[in-house]
Amino acid sequence: MTGSPTRLLAWFVVLSSLLAGCTAAPGAETQPTPSSTMTLPAAGQIDQPLPTPSALPAGESTPAPPPPTQPAPAPPPLPGPFALNLYQEGDFVPQYTFDWCVAASIQMAHNLMDDTGGAQWAGRAQQNELWDMARARSSNSFNGANPLGWAQVQTEVGLGPYEVVSIPDYQDALRTAARAITETGRPVGLVMWSGRHAWVMSGFESVGDPALFTDFSVTGIHVLDPLYPHGSGQWGPSPAPNSLLTPEQLSTQFVVREPRRWSSGLQAGYLLVLPRQA
Repeated sequence: MTGSPTRLLAWFVVLSSLLAGCTAAPGAETQPTPSSTMTLPAAGQIDQPLPTPSALPAGESTPAPPPPTQPAPAPPPLPGPFALNLYQEGDFVPQYTFDWCVAASIQMAHNLMDDTGGAQWAGRAQQNELWDMARARSSNSFNGANPLGWAQVQTEVGLGPYEVVSIPDYQDALRTAARAITETGRPVGLVMWSGRHAWVMSGFESVGDPALFTDFSVTGIHVLDPLYPHGSGQWGPSPAPNSLLTPEQLSTQFVVREPRRWSSGLQAGYLLVLPRQA
């Protein structure tokens, strides 16, 4: 059988060729083929899972954040020392007779209000004229000048408006006078000795500015007594011009007016010739 070995040899050659096609070449490595493209994070980047919003019941929305906390209000200021004085050297004028205290007080009020220093009222003849004016405008005044005439003349000569007030409480009277000086920049007349004498209050010291506090307290009173240096045997010596008296010192001569001194329709109390806003 000469043909059989030849066909057998040909079959082995074919089989060897098939096996060679299934074997990797020496030194070659099998590389996997990726099924999809993958993007790697950049250096330093860390993948974080996205937050998952919590489920809310139907019809509800996310609550609004709370309002910012408001700062606590600042505490109110406390009253402190305060002082105001209209007096300047040369404002004092003595009374030229023992009767002319009201007229001298009117002259001093003018000087306290005049800051120029060139129109001082101090003459005797002028004081006599002012006294006659005050007497003519006073009624039931024992032939003298009473506080109503005093206030009216001060208003008429251009220092006003002024009015007479009676205040039953002593501390309230001091606060009223201090507040009037602060608001108007004008002095206050003090009716002394139960209605027998006139002083001028030119300034004061207090705890608290009257323009800022209603409950301030007066601790000192600047006064001008036109009878200085004589004083009174009954009421005491006259303080020097621009003296600063304590409320206790002033109270020895600034007392409640006697109702029998003159009929005015005012209640008994501490009398002030008080400046008012124009």
